[in-house]
Amino acid sequence: MKHVKLYLLLLLALLLVACGGTGETAVQPNTSGTITSDEMMDDTMVDDEMADSSVDESMEDEEMMDESMDDDTAMTEHEEGMAELDETMEEMDDMAEEMDDDMSMTDAPAWMTVSLTDVRSGETFTLADFAGKTVFVEPMATWCTNCRRQLGNVAQAKAQLGGSEDVVFVSVSVETNIGNGDLANYTEETGFDWIFAVATPEMLISLADTFGQTVTNPPSTPHFIIRPDGTTTDLTTGYEGPEEILQNLEAESQS
Repeated sequence: MKHVKLYLLLLLALLLVACGGTGETAVQPNTSGTITSDEMMDDTMVDDEMADSSVDESMEDEEMMDESMDDDTAMTEHEEGMAELDETMEEMDDMAEEMDDDMSMTDAPAWMTVSLTDVRSGETFTLADFAGKTVFVEPMATWCTNCRRQLGNVAQAKAQLGGSEDVVFVSVSVETNIGNGDLANYTEETGFDWIFAVATPEMLISLADTFGQTVTNPPSTPHFIIRPDGTTTDLTTGYEGPEEILQNLEAESQS
């Protein structure tokens, strides 16, 4: 009898364990159709997470827009900076060219920058004004027969050029005391139709420093060529025919 009671007690204990009789309440599913407070809390947490996600995405979009705006601003500033740099470089190039021109004028001999008067037109000029052109220069005198003969060859060479603007002929009288009118009359008598001018004492001194005293001796028919870059040939004396003059002019214009 005693053993039967113990058996029944064990069986009851097992039943209680199987039915959850350990003191803990089993969680039953909600079948009532109403929302429990736990479910409401879960839904609220989900909504908060979705809101947080939306905020994060919005912030990311704003950051992307800000980055895009920053990129556009950077590109605009870069382009403006490059434009300003180009303008500065152009200004520097212009200043360099002006400085080169000023230096070349400063380095030029005095005979090239002395102001002269074209007795045929009355216009003033300097030999430096013909930069970029080939200039044939011949010192002469109205009383010199050798000069007139050589200038006749110059006239023929000039005629064969057909009025080319790339070559300039200039004859300079070493007679510093002659008037412009007298020299103009000389050109009319001879038919020489290019630039004639009366040299100044300063010009003759400078020419002699560059080429020697022979340049001021008309009977030796001295002449030289100024190249387009402003440099000059050596002084040549004696007669040169029209063809020889043209050959020399062509050679020096290309050097």
